[in-house]
Amino acid sequence: MAVLNIRIDDDYRDRLREKAEDQGVSLSEYVRALVLEDVVDVRRQDELTDTETAPETMTLTERQMLALLHRISARVMPEKGETLDCADGDRDDQLRLAQILEAGYTAEYFQATAGFRTELSHLDCTRVTDILQMFQIIAISAHRLAHAADEDLTDRLRFQGFDHQDLLESRMASYVEFLMQDENTWVELRPQIEETDGGNSHHRMLDVYLRMLTEYRRIMDARTRKYSPDDYLLSLEDLQRIDRAQIHPSHR
Repeated sequence: MAVLNIRIDDDYRDRLREKAEDQGVSLSEYVRALVLEDVVDVRRQDELTDTETAPETMTLTERQMLALLHRISARVMPEKGETLDCADGDRDDQLRLAQILEAGYTAEYFQATAGFRTELSHLDCTRVTDILQMFQIIAISAHRLAHAADEDLTDRLRFQGFDHQDLLESRMASYVEFLMQDENTWVELRPQIEETDGGNSHHRMLDVYLRMLTEYRRIMDARTRKYSPDDYLLSLEDLQRIDRAQIHPSHR
């Protein structure tokens, strides 16, 4: 990977750092994203979809492997007309997909990749788990401070889910649902998700969460690391700081 060195005024650097912190990313990541926006062509916004675009070509090895898998699947699939419910179709459907791949009908490859969704980037996956971790610590801390934290503050600091109507946030919501399949994780957050229409906020929340996450990281970074789980709990003042971070700086 190439390294690009540039010189900018201190004021520009500080303003870039502030914007990076608002997004919950490092200065390098933020600047890299700005560069990508300028040099990488993307589809128009009205053409965006969460469904993966079918490849225009595949290698011979990829075609052989996929065709073989479809032929193996065909051996255990019900025949056409049988009542056995199967989300992957019947035997003829699997054989047809194998034929498409073996014959190299590139215009039909979309049938072989139907249902595949676009990747949720490693950065966005990490953001989701960081956000969940933050809210879990908030929930545990608020419970410990029930005698001191007022109910309004606690309610404002509950996880509200992600917007299912937003392309990125809907993917994040799906990832949350996937993570929740392990019943032993994120126990403190399950009631909050159930109370918010299964984790659907019905309005965009990511920007708010990233501002909260930035403040949460500042709090944790200022601490001396110890070994007790209680060292990760938040004080009432910490909770109030994270609560204030929800408000955009321009409206404070």
